Amino acid sequence: MPADGAPGEPRSSSSRQATTNLEPVLKNLGKVNGLRLTTPVAEPKVSRSFETSKNKLMSGAVSEPVSQTELEVADTIGRLMEFWGFKRPMGRMWTLLYLAPTPLGAAELGEQLKMSAGAVSMTLNELLKWGAVKKSWRPGERRDFYEAETSIGKLVQRVLRERELELVRQFGEALNNAEQALPRATATSSEPDFKRERVHELQRLARLGETLLTALVAGKVVDPTPFLKVYGEP
Repeated sequence: MPADGAPGEPRSSSSRQATTNLEPVLKNLGKVNGLRLTTPVAEPKVSRSFETSKNKLMSGAVSEPVSQTELEVADTIGRLMEFWGFKRPMGRMWTLLYLAPTPLGAAELGEQLKMSAGAVSMTLNELLKWGAVKKSWRPGERRDFYEAETSIGKLVQRVLRERELELVRQFGEALNNAEQALPRATATSSEPDFKRERVHELQRLARLGETLLTALVAGKVVDPTPFLKVYGEP
């Protein structure tokens, strides 16, 4: 007689009973101390451009290594940019792109500056916003490459127009509001007139600063003589 459960033979009642008894156990395998096992969360996706660039680096297609001298120059410009109100990595990354003979990818920049992919992405976005770098493409490549804006004067003009000039104009508006809010001098006190005169002097400085900055932004030759006549050494 064939053994119970042999291929082609009907299953015995004892086998069916054993399967039935296992059903509660199988149902409880997904529970531990009353908690259901959850599906593993998928790993976050890496952007295609950075993933491709990283794979090329790992496969041996590494760009020319950056020298210690280049890093020192990048650090110096990074400190200068930080003093001017920008983030130091922006200056360091712009410098490497400026010194590079060919455009670089995000992974190359991260490798040379020892920065994470997230930090590289944030820094590149800020540089792109200010027009300090621009995207470049290579035939047959799907990833983005970046190169520095080499016109220093153009960069300075943009910063002066979008930041310094705007600040000077806000300064002038605040002084105008202060001048209107100051009380008028009375017969018994000259203090309001003293404060008003000082505010007027600051307003004069704001107007002169706006004139100079507007000329710089327009690319005109700036004559500092009016400024020196008013605020130069006696």
